[in-house]
Amino acid sequence: MFKKILIANRGEIAVRIIRACRELDIRTVAIHSEVDANALHAHLADESVCVGPADVNLSYRHIPNILSAAELTDAEAIHPGYGFLAEDGHFAEVCESVGVRFIGPSAEAIRLLGDKAKARETMKKAGIPVIPGSDGPIGSEEEAIDVANRIGYPVIIKAVSGGGGRGIRVVQKEGELSSLLKTARLEGKTVFGDDSVYIEKFFVEPRHIEVQVLADDKGKAVFFPERDCSIQRRHQKLIEESPSLVIEEKLRRELGRCALEAVRATQYVNAGTVEFLFEKEFYFMEMNARIQVEHPITECVSGVDLIKEQIKIAAGRGLELKQNQIRLQGHSFECRINAECPEKFTPSPGTITAFHLPGGPGIRVDSALMHQMKVTPYYDSMIAKLIVHAEDREMAIAKMKMALSEFKIEGIKTNLPLHQRIFEDPTFVKGRYSTSYINNLLSSSALSESPSH
Repeated sequence: MFKKILIANRGEIAVRIIRACRELDIRTVAIHSEVDANALHAHLADESVCVGPADVNLSYRHIPNILSAAELTDAEAIHPGYGFLAEDGHFAEVCESVGVRFIGPSAEAIRLLGDKAKARETMKKAGIPVIPGSDGPIGSEEEAIDVANRIGYPVIIKAVSGGGGRGIRVVQKEGELSSLLKTARLEGKTVFGDDSVYIEKFFVEPRHIEVQVLADDKGKAVFFPERDCSIQRRHQKLIEESPSLVIEEKLRRELGRCALEAVRATQYVNAGTVEFLFEKEFYFMEMNARIQVEHPITECVSGVDLIKEQIKIAAGRGLELKQNQIRLQGHSFECRINAECPEKFTPSPGTITAFHLPGGPGIRVDSALMHQMKVTPYYDSMIAKLIVHAEDREMAIAKMKMALSEFKIEGIKTNLPLHQRIFEDPTFVKGRYSTSYINNLLSSSALSESPSH
């Protein structure tokens, strides 16, 4: 087992990894930017190293500085968390080349899955249903028009190297295609350094279903009960739950089988997530080569600590879990608490003057919140994850409503009021939602608040 791990991340996921390492009796090294010098993860780790200024490209994404920190502190491995360098094949490759174990999949698997068009083709060859769309990147506007006409509008344009909801545009009709194709290409180039895009059929009212997998380097792999991540805005997830109301046991096993086929097809090792769209039938969407933000709900319904499993696998210990040991236990929800104006979704940086975290049986808060902490505009707006676990969905909803009412954050605006509204909404409570839910909810409120004439 490793003696010391460097965490190449910040915020709640860095805190989460530190806690897992402590349980495994592993010392930790936190990296931080200049503005994060007093952040919780920097305080909790056994050692901390400043790797640059606030700009992520000069700190949390600056590979030479991070590897220097690992060398300086004699860290044997690096856990990238999610975001930043977690899905950077070059970083994984460089780590291994200097003798530092990258806690995640191989550089080859990361690169394959990071190219969404190649990932689609790989899954198609493996016999996994994929969303109808283009065969690889789109070469010209004429080709885009041909593909869109073949599969039928609406269609969605996606950056080949995309992620996190960036480089995506929905096209409702042919007249919009030219301008949105250029916009998606430009955003892909700006954010990911790659203007390649591909086209898929756009489903209007689908469910976003994903399956967590763990795999070791000895060919053993397992899957976990699915997560329903359909509550999202601008392709960014807001609320997740496990299990999904629309997935019955037979389909759950089939999704798991396909997820394990994806593992075999990509020779995947460590923790990953296979994402599907579901609308009467399911289709492969993408595979994320990292731990997910929403991993806690899988931990709740399975009783498995995914971060500790990641570390054990990376350390060369074979996967000890067997598929028949993974049983669905109750129901779990996660709410992402963001520093933003509710329903307007505009950032709300500032200083936290007071906060109170909810508690009680089945309530978990993953966060790096501290009194007088400054929420800066430099990083992701998520400041906490509120997770509940109960014996069934009805009780999990009741528990989440109670926890949301107790959660207090002052000094900045948050989306707590929006979460409270969602958990009171009859449509959500009945489970009758899709990826269009948030837009429909906000549209209906805007109509009800508009003056009558």
